[in-house]
Amino acid sequence: MALGATSKAICRFLLFYDNYFLIIVIKELFLQEKVNDMISNPFVTNGYAGPEYFCDRVDETAMLTKLLTNGNNLALISPRRVGKTDLIKHCFQQEGVREEYYCFLIDIYATNSFRDFVSMFGKSILDVLKPKGRKVWEGFLNTLLSVRSEISFDINGNPQWGLGVGAMVPPETTLDEIFTYLRTAEKHCLVAIDEFQQILRYNDNQNVEAALRTQIQQCPNANFVFSGSQRHLMSEMFLSPSRPFYQSVVPMSLGSIPLDRYWAFAEPLFAKDSGKRIPYDVVASVYQRFEGITANVQRIMNMLYMLTPKGETCTLDMVDMAIDTYLQLSSAYYSELLRQMPEKQRNVFLAIAAEGQVKGISSGKFVRKYHLPSASSVVSAVKGLLEKDFITQNENGYSVYDRFFQLWIEAGMG
Repeated sequence: MALGATSKAICRFLLFYDNYFLIIVIKELFLQEKVNDMISNPFVTNGYAGPEYFCDRVDETAMLTKLLTNGNNLALISPRRVGKTDLIKHCFQQEGVREEYYCFLIDIYATNSFRDFVSMFGKSILDVLKPKGRKVWEGFLNTLLSVRSEISFDINGNPQWGLGVGAMVPPETTLDEIFTYLRTAEKHCLVAIDEFQQILRYNDNQNVEAALRTQIQQCPNANFVFSGSQRHLMSEMFLSPSRPFYQSVVPMSLGSIPLDRYWAFAEPLFAKDSGKRIPYDVVASVYQRFEGITANVQRIMNMLYMLTPKGETCTLDMVDMAIDTYLQLSSAYYSELLRQMPEKQRNVFLAIAAEGQVKGISSGKFVRKYHLPSASSVVSAVKGLLEKDFITQNENGYSVYDRFFQLWIEAGMG
């Protein structure tokens, strides 16, 4: 069946993975829609897409906004994938914030050194200021005397912060210049540093906390959100009397969105402009299977929306179909992650996955059950797995961080 230039197929499919080949079995084709009439999937899985696609968090948005605009610094702590980054972006888009403040979000998850941190800080500020006009971004660049000559410009005259910027300059110097800008900017600045616990992994500067705390204390023209997903590390930084950031922030935690609120968000969104319907028990099943973790729930809701034909009803049996489809799509990725793990880490990782949740990670019982070399080797492997975010730790013990990775292992797809 040929597809016209103005037509698009909506496919219900199963994906089977075998020996690194994907065989896509098309079950149904619906060729009635023109491209201009097609509806994009409203269950967004790749970041903040605006208030229409942002679920609830009304109270949290109001509280975060009020605290920041009343001169407070905050530590926002929650597990990853429950939506803290999108909450910050949503807060920055609120009326009275977007126009009155300069809002900067610095994601340092991928940084490995203090130099990386400073470079990401400067780049993120420049990226926000560029659309505001030459006068605005020039004000920032004119304070960066240490790296000003290294900033390149595109054919339209817009500045570009390249990978090598600041490579030959002490990062402490550039950081001081960045804070000079924040202190003198024409608008009050709101700065969110995402995955803030990453600074504890820097080996090129052991005094990052103290350096940042000193700069922030001297910067009344800016307020900060320190967002982090590893509770034990964030708690140590902000709640320990011996640490520089002790009693310097208002602590704020973020939990899962309650099921009733997610249902109130999902049901009309599923139906809007498509006539698709989704019963409460289907949404509840997805929510409960993924323990209300927003990103995981959204991922499966996205798949369910895709698999449900226009004008029809999503059924409970489609939940397993959606999960299986996603796992099959991800199979090569998870296989490669396992392959790249050092052997000792891989064995401990698979043992944790088999248990689901491990409290006594170095106990003789756990070591013997999974034929691990020794308690000390398990502790060493766990350290590496935590640093790479393959596993997570809470009051109940250790577990696989990525719920889909866990399901993939349980399904024996490796």
